[in-house]
Amino acid sequence: MILQRRGIASPWGCFRFAWLPVAMTALMAGAPARASGVLHVAYAGSMGAVMDHGLAPAFTRKEGVAVQGTGQGALALAHLIKSGTLAEDVFISITPGPMRLLQKAGLTGPIVPIASTSMVIAYSPKSRFAADFASAASGKKNVFKVLQEKDLRFGRTDPRTDPLGQNIILALKLAALYDHQPGLSGKILGTTINPAQIFAEPSLLARLDAGQIDAAAAYASFAASHHMSFVKLPDEINLSDPAKERAWYSKVSFMLQSAKGPAKMIHASPLVFYAAVLKNAANPRVAKDFVKFLAGPEGQAILGAQGYGPPLGGSLTPLAN
Repeated sequence: MILQRRGIASPWGCFRFAWLPVAMTALMAGAPARASGVLHVAYAGSMGAVMDHGLAPAFTRKEGVAVQGTGQGALALAHLIKSGTLAEDVFISITPGPMRLLQKAGLTGPIVPIASTSMVIAYSPKSRFAADFASAASGKKNVFKVLQEKDLRFGRTDPRTDPLGQNIILALKLAALYDHQPGLSGKILGTTINPAQIFAEPSLLARLDAGQIDAAAAYASFAASHHMSFVKLPDEINLSDPAKERAWYSKVSFMLQSAKGPAKMIHASPLVFYAAVLKNAANPRVAKDFVKFLAGPEGQAILGAQGYGPPLGGSLTPLAN
């Protein structure tokens, strides 16, 4: 079965990808009669590869439904959905924060975990520090000392719009506690909003591939699905373990001044991916099928093959009134 991928630039700075059957008649021949129309899915931008090459095409083959995806920072997507600027059937976020934003607004159905990941430090094989990062990956060097090398170019996403940008700050604060290195985050990142380090996610990957930056904050799932070189971090630092949230991860936080509105405190949360059908979904029945597909054996096999961990921590409970 051949699927055609179409990229559509969005005026909000996100990207839409549609997995559309070239021969819809042939595709629908073996599909259930109820599967019709187009399913719109907004997802955390780091999931681009697994959506593009795995989940969306597999669901289209199975159900005969074209999937149109919008990938961007999950927090930015949540705000677009909440404001009504973006109309989607399914939302997939990383960490509870973006999903809670929509849950509080009464815009989500049940919120279920579909995968997990961890923070890593990705590095470019073209970097002059590549040998140092390789040594860190094998446990022979401390990666945080490498990141403090003079003239090393580090990249990350904007913490005001993307959980990844927030999570690298939190991970480095945990590293400072774990390694007894006060001020570590500031030594590596500079200010919270450091224009010299902050890039949109697609640009971050391109710059790393080209060797224009030496290293970047990344999720293990993203690094694995893009065949990137990376340094793993201990569970005490990488935000991967929900069991460590209360006793350890909760020790760190930081104040973030948003682009609009007052500053807010950002707390660490385990890196779990959540999916939910949106209350205003135009195609709710197929949207529910897609969420079941993500959490089911076929979706889990695709996610696992591209470096994602299993769902952890359980479903998000409804907010108290």
